[in-house]
Amino acid sequence: MKYILFACFALSLSANAQQAGRTANSGHSHNDYNQNFPFFTAYHAGMGSVEADIYLKSGKLLVAHNEEDTDLEKTLTTMYLEPAVKAFQSHNGHIYADTSKKMQLVIDIKADYKAVIPALIAALRPHLEVFNPGLNKNAIRMVISGDTPPPADFKNYPDYIFFDGRPYHQYTADQLSRIAMISDEISNYSVWNGKGTPRPPDLEKMKAVIAKSHSMNKPFRFWATKDNPNSWKELEHMGADWIGTDHPQQLQAYYNKRDKVEYVNPKPYTPYQPTYKNDGGPGKVKNVILLIGDGMGLAQIQAASSANGGQLNILKMQHIGLSKTEALNSDFTDSAAGGTAMAIGKKTNNRYIGVDGQGKVSASMPDTLTAFGIKSAVISSGDITDATPAAFYAHQIDRSLSDAIAADFQRSNVDILVGSNRKSFTENKDAELMTKLSKKGYQYVKSLEEFQASKSGKQLVLLDDSVTRPIRSGRGEMLKTAFLKTVALLSPNKQGFFMMAEGAQIDYGGHANDLPYVVSELHDFDKVVAEALKFADSDGETLVIVTADHETGGLSLLDADYKKNMVRGNFSTDDHTHIMVPVFAYGPGAKAFSGVYQNHELYHKVIKAMSRKK
Repeated sequence: MKYILFACFALSLSANAQQAGRTANSGHSHNDYNQNFPFFTAYHAGMGSVEADIYLKSGKLLVAHNEEDTDLEKTLTTMYLEPAVKAFQSHNGHIYADTSKKMQLVIDIKADYKAVIPALIAALRPHLEVFNPGLNKNAIRMVISGDTPPPADFKNYPDYIFFDGRPYHQYTADQLSRIAMISDEISNYSVWNGKGTPRPPDLEKMKAVIAKSHSMNKPFRFWATKDNPNSWKELEHMGADWIGTDHPQQLQAYYNKRDKVEYVNPKPYTPYQPTYKNDGGPGKVKNVILLIGDGMGLAQIQAASSANGGQLNILKMQHIGLSKTEALNSDFTDSAAGGTAMAIGKKTNNRYIGVDGQGKVSASMPDTLTAFGIKSAVISSGDITDATPAAFYAHQIDRSLSDAIAADFQRSNVDILVGSNRKSFTENKDAELMTKLSKKGYQYVKSLEEFQASKSGKQLVLLDDSVTRPIRSGRGEMLKTAFLKTVALLSPNKQGFFMMAEGAQIDYGGHANDLPYVVSELHDFDKVVAEALKFADSDGETLVIVTADHETGGLSLLDADYKKNMVRGNFSTDDHTHIMVPVFAYGPGAKAFSGVYQNHELYHKVIKAMSRKK
């Protein structure tokens, strides 16, 4: 006589524990026997649930999807029980090295539980120290599902046998004590296909059945769910305790990298409300503030907005364009070519700094504007010799030439330079560099405090590298402080000023595929945008431009909750992408920055705006 049954391994956690801290142990490896390495793929992915279809034939429990596929060598004992026992013993009485994890084996019997359960008990008898919680509280729990005995008969089976309950059954207290979890098919509640979100009425039904299970202090499982990150996310949101998958390693990655792809903003802030008094008008442009969020694409901006209640200072700016970022020699730009295009008004090759495609030196925006009596500044929240800031004062054929880039500053017309990587200047191959810069009138400043005390004159502010550490590591308001002091020093100039301030580490976070890094840096950058807008409103002759040199990371967004200041994303690369970046403009002349154009055109738009007569 033959009996058909299905088996799955699952982590035994209470509903409260499941919801408190999601890990890969929330995962259920569906049809695990189809994996290249049954049990082991799911086990090493940290799954808490591993499913194997089982047939009882010739006195053996055989693992196969269909009866015709059974093989007398592929038994439940050899493929699942023995590996589980070995793992349990190797971890001193725990199934996983992480002793907070526990496991249960769920047997879904398809026919004649009266014959199948005794066969299962016989298979377990040699290993009761592993499968009997009465002997070891950390034991793998046995759970019967499918063709189960009537609840009234639960008591007739050993107390180490538990059962998979159904939400529509009423259980006595004694019967409920033998229930390990509550399960149901998702199609009983919704036709949701795993994309987007379920219909609100369906979602309420699903939440209600989960809540009912949790009220009994039992974890809940939907079966026959779709298998993709969006489904996993939605099942989490509605409170389901088990997440089914045919891809345990992908589900493991989904959970294991959570701290890198999910961010909840602990300190949301209220954006500045611009007056729009001179926004977009034909008035004189005396000053230009160019703010570059390195690596900042639309997805990064949306992520930062989601993590700040749906609001940003950037999003208060009404004149918006799109910049095409490709380099001269590639559709994918780096910061050197991207920054240089904006700085000199010409496309160039990747890695080139302040030179055209033939390596010829071209005047940067600060050098061009000095002919109009306009003073200038370059500020970065990172290495001041790095590609983007360097493009506005240096001219080299490779961005890695930090010494040569620093040495180029003596030939620049930039009045104020603020950033880190001090040693490129003070330990330069040109031992006389600092002396030469002093003779050119630059005051060498080593700290923000010293910079803030400055009254006038040219400033070379070379900070300790620790001062430009990530915002999450305690950088504080370095960029905002440097920005405000620079404005105070430059604004008295009657002919006006040009400033480029870079939020450098948005890019660092993109390369690291670290969403909290990206968003926290963008929030820091956005607070500088607020200060720029405030100054523009008070001054009336200042044009503010916010853009990026490129997008970094191929960021896509999977989840967001404005009310919780939360966002979750995914990165497709650790490099730059060929995605247009936004250009936001505010103040007189802002309309000229609308539309779609190549990044080098930004240079010409700025020069035109600042050279226009009142």
